[in-house]
Amino acid sequence: MLDVRMLRENPEKVRKGLEARGGPWAGALEDVLKVDQRWREVTGQVNALRETRNRASVEIGQIKDRTLREAKVEEIREVKDKLLALEAELKDLDARRDALLMELPNLPDDSVPPGAGPQDNVEKRRWGSLPSFAFKPKDHGAIGESLGILDFARGVKLAGEGFYVLVGAGARLERALIQFFLDEAAAKGYLEVMPPFIVTNETATGTGHLPKNADDMYLIERDKMALIPTAELPLTSFHRGEVILTEQLPIKLCAYTPCWRREAGRNTDTKGLVRVHQFNKVEMLKLSTPEAAWAELESLTRDAEELLKKLGLAHRVVELCAGDIGYAASKTYDTEVWLPSINGYKEISSCSCFTDFQARRAGLKYRDKDGQVGKFLYTLNGSGLAVGRTFVAILENYQREDGSVELPEALRPYMGGLTEIRGR
Repeated sequence: MLDVRMLRENPEKVRKGLEARGGPWAGALEDVLKVDQRWREVTGQVNALRETRNRASVEIGQIKDRTLREAKVEEIREVKDKLLALEAELKDLDARRDALLMELPNLPDDSVPPGAGPQDNVEKRRWGSLPSFAFKPKDHGAIGESLGILDFARGVKLAGEGFYVLVGAGARLERALIQFFLDEAAAKGYLEVMPPFIVTNETATGTGHLPKNADDMYLIERDKMALIPTAELPLTSFHRGEVILTEQLPIKLCAYTPCWRREAGRNTDTKGLVRVHQFNKVEMLKLSTPEAAWAELESLTRDAEELLKKLGLAHRVVELCAGDIGYAASKTYDTEVWLPSINGYKEISSCSCFTDFQARRAGLKYRDKDGQVGKFLYTLNGSGLAVGRTFVAILENYQREDGSVELPEALRPYMGGLTEIRGR
């Protein structure tokens, strides 16, 4: 969440940042400011009454005259009654202010390009040659089904629309990608974590997924828990409530997890693996000081890119404009892989710096070199990579005219030496 002191001291900066995002945020900001103003007024009154109560309690003990003492007791009783009412109001104001702050998104960094949506994103760089086919290429769904490695019908039978089954070499390819991504992350200094795939609502709130994305999550209401839509949730809260030493930073974590999303806006006629309800992903996360965070974002993005380079997949990196960055992000780079079936690029990794927005919600602090505690960390994360979409890119970019699929060299050791996938 945003620092309420920033809203008080520089409301115009906050207003400008929210306007850059677009959407109805101006009214929400004014609501927070109004509640906070009343909170400060009541806080002042409560502090004054507590001082009066404490002073009167001392005076009562010093009054010898019974009549005067009883009068003073009656006076302090009125103060206590008023204090109780104001303390109850203060508690309510505190809860209301926090709830309103939870609704406000993070502010775009000053370096983020202006714009209203994807059409205004800025391409930063491209890598690789686009594949050229002497035949009409197929989409990954047709390729996978013809090879017998991808079964949509059984996915629907087992779990409903938006689910699928991988079979044989398809399941092995998915597993190979997961292992490859984890090994590459470990080689770059990321500590592998195997977290729970179900988290508490508190953990989901720490990243900003709740309450904002409640409609797109699979919530377990009975237990106040949720299936994770990304490993970002457990990884961000891995050090929740702890005080990190500066010399420990940056902390770099990675994790493989399945991910679940309702994809509320998903077209029910959409076929394939690009948007599904359950998919696999390897996530990379960093905890950093504010000063080092922006350089860490650049290296995080290049870590994701390097995976695509080793797989020989053409891709590009775009910087998202202010109107297209996620709710909790302050700056984001999307890495997009080339997909022949759409004759274009598709996002396969989104790397973001969240400044201290998530850290305030999750209680992530560090002790600086002067020994001061209470400074909030900056959090960063990105996909390294979305496994299903990488699966898609390999089938489509490495397909052959006879229906077989060549395997990238980097994956062959993970596939038992196989160099291609052919029909069963």
